[in-house]
Amino acid sequence: QVQLVESGGGLVQPGGSLRLSCAASGSIVSIYVMAWYRQAPGKQRELVARITSGGSTNYVDAVKGRFAISRDSAENTLYLQMNSLKPEDTAVYYCYAELSTVLGGARYQWWGQGTQVTVSS
Repeated sequence: QVQLVESGGGLVQPGGSLRLSCAASGSIVSIYVMAWYRQAPGKQRELVARITSGGSTNYVDAVKGRFAISRDSAENTLYLQMNSLKPEDTAVYYCYAELSTVLGGARYQWWGQGTQVTVSS
């Protein structure tokens, strides 16, 4: 079985910073894509940032220049450094991974349980 466990959320003032982590564990052979999504109350879940196994990154326009996604492939850990946080960044942040559990096998999507980020004074 595979688990994605997020940590690092919390309450921060506008302009502050947080660093989210996501540790992937279990019978993982390959991780192709990892990403952070977020869902604010009453809104759909949206992609925040993604990173491929080759290191290519993409960001939603709203976080460009403020957030940075990175990955420790050896440890199967994903990070999201969030700077200059705004109240509109308040949401539950979810870790996502596209991975395989069998060599040469099918790819599956896995989600973490989410971590709350609240930006408020």
